Amino acid sequence: MPAWLLAHRGRRLAPALLAVGMLLGVSACATNPDGTTMRPALAGPDANDPLEDVNRGVFWFNDQVDQAVLRPVAQAYRWAIPPALRDAVSNVLNNVRSPLTLANNLLQGDWDGAGVTVERFVINSTVGIGGLVDVAAANGIPYHYESLSQTFAVWGIDEGPYLVLPFLGASSVRDAVGFGLESWGDPVTRVSTNTDNDWANYTRVGLTVLDVRSTYFEALDDLRKNSVDYYAAMRAAYRQQRDGYVLNGKADPRQYPSIPDYSQNPDP
Repeated sequence: MPAWLLAHRGRRLAPALLAVGMLLGVSACATNPDGTTMRPALAGPDANDPLEDVNRGVFWFNDQVDQAVLRPVAQAYRWAIPPALRDAVSNVLNNVRSPLTLANNLLQGDWDGAGVTVERFVINSTVGIGGLVDVAAANGIPYHYESLSQTFAVWGIDEGPYLVLPFLGASSVRDAVGFGLESWGDPVTRVSTNTDNDWANYTRVGLTVLDVRSTYFEALDDLRKNSVDYYAAMRAAYRQQRDGYVLNGKADPRQYPSIPDYSQNPDP
């Protein structure tokens, strides 16, 4: 079979394969074989950075690109675009991401979260004029971010060594795999590719980078200015942020007190 035909069929089969994988995962996600709740795999106390020398080199490269290109562009974006319009861009990007968020809610067995995602999408896509206005958040239904790397963590898959990826920045083995698979299976990407509208996906990626960099403008400037070791500070901040996403605002189970099981040695 010609390679171009295989590629064409692969693009059309991608959503179906993703859906099958999602359905297979739902049956086992977030629970152990014995039916108990699975503990999420969170970052440990150590840096988990065996490739630090290489990571620092990539980090330096990324930082040069950021200071020469991304930061000035983000600064111009913040200067030229009113806050209300920047918020509208963020809202649309969050709304477009709803299918991925819903898939990860389901894969994690988070039925309440899935209901919230659907509710937000319906409200913001209609009353919110295609997501331009976050009407749902204004009515007590805030946005929540879910990704495949978070799903892997909920399933108990360890983060693996810390990584710094060219252009993409801080990551880990688990997060890099999750990002790659999610990027490939993203419904919006698949539709854009299959309809020869790649420009739509490129535009979304560009706006996402611009939105994220402008959102963290002051935070990154402060971290750079006040850190003795900017690289180590970024590594710690990233891992802490990822744990926050995985826990979804819940208490860290590692902080729970140890409760002895007296049933094994009952008093006489």
